[in-house]
Amino acid sequence: MSLESPELEIDPLLDDPRTRIVVCCGSGGVGKTTTAAALGVRAAERGRTAVVLTIDPARRLAQSMGLTELDNTPREVAGIDRSAGGSLHAMMLDMKRTFDEVVVQHSDPERARAILENPFYQSLSAGFAGTQEYMAMEKLGQLRAQDAWDLIIVDTPPSRSALDFLDAPKRLGSFLDGRFIKLLMAPAKVGGRAGVKFLNIGMSMMTGTLNKVMGANLLRDIQTFVAAMDTMFGGFRTRADATYRLLQAPGTAFLVVAAPERDALREAAYFVERLADEDMPLAGLVLNRVHGSGAAQLTAERALAAAEELEDAAAEDSAAEGSAAGSDAGERDVALTEKNPDGRIVDHGAGHADSRQDRPDDAGTAGTTDGAGDAATTTGTERLAAGLLRLHAERMQVVARERRTRDRFVSVHPEVPMVEVTALPGDVHDLEGLRAIGQELAEGPAAA
Repeated sequence: MSLESPELEIDPLLDDPRTRIVVCCGSGGVGKTTTAAALGVRAAERGRTAVVLTIDPARRLAQSMGLTELDNTPREVAGIDRSAGGSLHAMMLDMKRTFDEVVVQHSDPERARAILENPFYQSLSAGFAGTQEYMAMEKLGQLRAQDAWDLIIVDTPPSRSALDFLDAPKRLGSFLDGRFIKLLMAPAKVGGRAGVKFLNIGMSMMTGTLNKVMGANLLRDIQTFVAAMDTMFGGFRTRADATYRLLQAPGTAFLVVAAPERDALREAAYFVERLADEDMPLAGLVLNRVHGSGAAQLTAERALAAAEELEDAAAEDSAAEGSAAGSDAGERDVALTEKNPDGRIVDHGAGHADSRQDRPDDAGTAGTTDGAGDAATTTGTERLAAGLLRLHAERMQVVARERRTRDRFVSVHPEVPMVEVTALPGDVHDLEGLRAIGQELAEGPAAA
């Protein structure tokens, strides 16, 4: 018997005007992006003005929302039922472009140009560890500040760990506040030529060593970047802290998305505990890609036993069929070979492609052949049924394994509301598919 958890009620969450941000989080490959898009479609068709911020979605998902492309600008999704007064926009985070926008917005034109053209900045904005997660939070803050949508649904980056999204601002802040960066910023903070001359005396030995280790060009690029970014470093931390507080606010709801697999649910458990430690509002767990069966009353053990019985019966039928075929062949040979009155043996089958067509007793022979065909058909049916039973047994074993994995999570976190979404036979490729997932999220697999 499976452990029960509280039911996660999606529609009341989406309909509540106080819910302004929904964050879909979890480890990679569990369906976060599809879940976020399905929530967006359902919220919009229930009257919310929603925007979905996705992180590197598959092309099929952009197509499923009727968009030929997704970029850093929210685009309206066509095909949404707007009878309830809602609408849906979607966008994909462009990490570098978001970083560029932050630079342009928070610095004067000359300084912005110097930063954007700096080789070290170009490398940092394109691939520095944690930059994507940090920029996702930057974009979330920008969308919330615009106040053009009353619901923002965030699909967190496909990180190795689900915790990276929450840790990114702290990691980037640690980088910006690190001793190395502070040391490189020192020349810009020392006033006057005397200060620079004094500092250069102390730094000459260090820079000479760093030039050998890092290369003179790289060190110069870093120093130029740090000098240009000096006035912005505090802004990064300030905005990160503001977004972090926004995630803790009552209007935010976290949905942890997981698959019924050990690693995914272990990651989900870590995230649930982390959200509790950080006082962030957890709405519940979406258990995605759950397998089921329309004949769950037939256990794997019974199905395997029935398959073995059918396979044994098929083997016996095949043996009997072979014996009957041999006997029929002997009788036909005797019937086609007899003696004339003079004692000579006459072969009635000689010279004919099928001499049985010319014999008056062929009806009986044909009846025997049809009987063998029926036996062969029965044997094939038994083997087919046995194969289907074995497939069903494998499915029920998967169902049992997923249920045990789910129950382990529930035993540790019995207070976490949960909703299950059944595994689909293929990818979602249109709005109807997203609507179907949204219905399962709201009403459960039985209703779907």
